[in-house]
Amino acid sequence: MEIERKFTVKKLPENLNGFPCRCIEQAYLNVDPVIRIRRQDDTYFLTYKGSGLLAREEYNLPLNAAAYAHLLSKADGNIISKKRFLIPFGPYTIELDIFDAPFAPLIIAEVEFPNLEEADAFVPPAWFDRDVTQDPAYHNSNLSRRKCGGK
Repeated sequence: MEIERKFTVKKLPENLNGFPCRCIEQAYLNVDPVIRIRRQDDTYFLTYKGSGLLAREEYNLPLNAAAYAHLLSKADGNIISKKRFLIPFGPYTIELDIFDAPFAPLIIAEVEFPNLEEADAFVPPAWFDRDVTQDPAYHNSNLSRRKCGGK
């Protein structure tokens, strides 16, 4: 089960380049249910995500580079590329996604939680802006369907 809140960002945190960073490319084979492929640095996954906004099922299966390339050719919509910075924040890790074109300058911060109680009690840092957890427009699967230049 994935329990996650998403936020837009007012400003980037200081010393951003001092945090670990992952280069991510992902594409969607289906959006209902969500079936995604992802390359994260040199690791590849096929992911199934159930329905829901704050909490939903998520299963990751490993892929190899050849399987990823084969499935990428079958993907629908935009291929999403982003840099993900991993920023410690108390007991949590903020995953700060800085999107490449065509979604730049979109920046989203995500925080995963072990349970709904902690998700509901979470107080975000001052550099976070709007909580967009309940807005499906900010799901990457919906971004993949967005026409370039529009929301």
